[in-house]
Amino acid sequence: MANTYTQVNIHAVFAVKGRENLITENFRSELFQYISGILKNHGLFSLAVNGWKDHVHVFFELKPEVSLSKAMELVKTNSSKWINEKKFTKGKFEWQRGYSGFSYSRSQRNKVIDYIVKQEEHHKKAQNSFKKEYLALLDRFEIDYDPRYLFEFYDD
Repeated sequence: MANTYTQVNIHAVFAVKGRENLITENFRSELFQYISGILKNHGLFSLAVNGWKDHVHVFFELKPEVSLSKAMELVKTNSSKWINEKKFTKGKFEWQRGYSGFSYSRSQRNKVIDYIVKQEEHHKKAQNSFKKEYLALLDRFEIDYDPRYLFEFYDD
């Protein structure tokens, strides 16, 4: 697109269907690299990809010709297919429906990258459940939500 310039930094979060702890250590880092590759293959610049046993954080630059919903469809469809082809889990692997997306300015990028890179450390602390983390993001961004349509949450 000629004469179109953007700087859109998106932090997206999505979870494993049933919130099962299926993203195990034996393939977790490979999965995050694979997701970065999916973004790159579609002309999106990955800034950070990380997560924990039951969810993923993806921070990337969104280009104008790709919608956020299309980017998330590409990431979730291709990564779940890859996990199933590699047989990293017993049975069929699926992501939960939906995702959340948050935008940040360029001046906030390093802070967001640091937060995402430290996901394992963050979640090893007993009080830092995914539910608490996720609801805090929704609240910080003042997003109105219906509790009936959140990810499936279980006691951590």
